[in-house]
Amino acid sequence: MQTDIDPRSLIGRKALDRNGIKIGTVDEVYLDDVTGVPEWAAVRTGLFGRDAFVPLEPSRVEGDVLRIPYERSLIRQAPGFGVGRHLSPEQELQLYHHYGLALPAPDATGSPPGTPTPPEGTGKAGG
Repeated sequence: MQTDIDPRSLIGRKALDRNGIKIGTVDEVYLDDVTGVPEWAAVRTGLFGRDAFVPLEPSRVEGDVLRIPYERSLIRQAPGFGVGRHLSPEQELQLYHHYGLALPAPDATGSPPGTPTPPEGTGKAGG
């Protein structure tokens, strides 16, 4: 993910899968507790849908959309944790496994990386 993007600017953007099919709209952005880097986004998958968590790395902002390099079906099958809450290390681990992502390296102290949490001001669009 481009690290120079303000996470609040992602809220409300359309999210597309690898084939350009609309998944939904970015609802919230979660930052790593330690680094402050945007790590996950919650994408509202429909009017009555739920939020699916998607990794912001290796996703890309292209124009006014967030392109997520996974199939829509995989994204919709992502574990659901609800939004607006801190992701536990176990929940984050489930997401890494779901998307087949390599786990982040431990920090300099040997501790696991921080767990993402939604920062202030990045809540639901229009709210």
